Amino acid sequence: MRKAVERRKKGPVSALVTLLLIGGAVAPAATAQTLRERAWYLDRMQAPEMWKVSTGEGVTVALLDTGVIPTVPELTGKVLQGRNFVEPERGAHQDKDGHGTGMAMLIAGSGVNGQGVQGLAPDARILPLTVFGSSKEAGTNSVSAVIKALRYATGSDAQIISMSLGFEDYVLKDDEREQMQKAVDYAVQRGKLLLAATGNSGESGNELGYPAATPGVAGIASVDEAGTVAPYSVSGPQVALAAPGEDIPVRCGGGMAGYCDSGGTSQATALASASAALIWSMHPDWTGNQVLRVLMNTAARPTEGAVPSRYIGYGTVRPRIAVLGDPGDPGPADVNPLVAARAPRATASAPGGTATPAAQPVVADRSPASVARGVWTAAGVALAAVVVAVAVGASRRRRGLSPESSPHSGPRQTPRA
Repeated sequence: MRKAVERRKKGPVSALVTLLLIGGAVAPAATAQTLRERAWYLDRMQAPEMWKVSTGEGVTVALLDTGVIPTVPELTGKVLQGRNFVEPERGAHQDKDGHGTGMAMLIAGSGVNGQGVQGLAPDARILPLTVFGSSKEAGTNSVSAVIKALRYATGSDAQIISMSLGFEDYVLKDDEREQMQKAVDYAVQRGKLLLAATGNSGESGNELGYPAATPGVAGIASVDEAGTVAPYSVSGPQVALAAPGEDIPVRCGGGMAGYCDSGGTSQATALASASAALIWSMHPDWTGNQVLRVLMNTAARPTEGAVPSRYIGYGTVRPRIAVLGDPGDPGPADVNPLVAARAPRATASAPGGTATPAAQPVVADRSPASVARGVWTAAGVALAAVVVAVAVGASRRRRGLSPESSPHSGPRQTPRA
């Protein structure tokens, strides 16, 4: 379990505190900013300027998560029917933990006049695919649910498959690892773009996780407002890109009441997926391989060290370069740039490969000495959110997901924000 880290918090007064079993921290509210004012990453990424050109219209994001509640104001009219691969009778429009709904809002939320969560690609649509159950028993088959959901998403109209989740290496059986690879290969061959959270155990084991470590999937790390990789963000050769993931406002918990400041590679994955949606909306004839290559070409590179970096990969996503300027050469439609440049990816060795896009220095990479070392790849994330009552005047904060316990060991594996 990652040790909780006290950070600056901002948010409305609240009578409840959402406390995650894995990490997380709570502190008194600081200011009464609107949700839009707190979404620092939108201005940093020049979202208002990008929205004049692209809003993600015409792009569907398949979201493998805990389900999505379509009736929250930010998501009205944006959520498709979807499917539940753990408890079919419940459908995909229920979300006990609120994680999937939170990620959907970061991708496509309307903002509700500054009082709600504003998504980076507000006109994208969400295909909710539930892969975590609402009970301990239902959560034990999440790996197989993810594999089934991958294949379902591949056969759907969704272009992007966003996975703010992960399973630690030891959780997967050999046949499950093979099945996941086949599902990923099939999706890539069909032109899909797959992104997954690298995980939040960077300070406590730096655990290798899947599907982020599966060749063909872009593993996403988390950076803060200063452009520095978050201490908890899992590092390794599976890290393809980074995106904002700290101090991200989301709705709190399964009850969706009030808002929390959150952080994690889950949030970073959602924003990277939304970045891809903005680009793909402008180039609908491209494949996922081409959108990914442009994301890599236009990323803000680390100011020092090798590229790809084991902390932020090819850099922090900058969709504005492609949306407002020249996206560069998207390359061949049928070649995944990560597999071509870095295979084999899921190893404990330093990142290899020689194919690197033109340098774009901007974001500082965090010193290797300050980050826990270990095999990279994915942050498997299991998290159960515990809600405890506290005095009015406390704000709520939740940290991103990554399965910390094996579904075979008991605790339910669900993502967290």
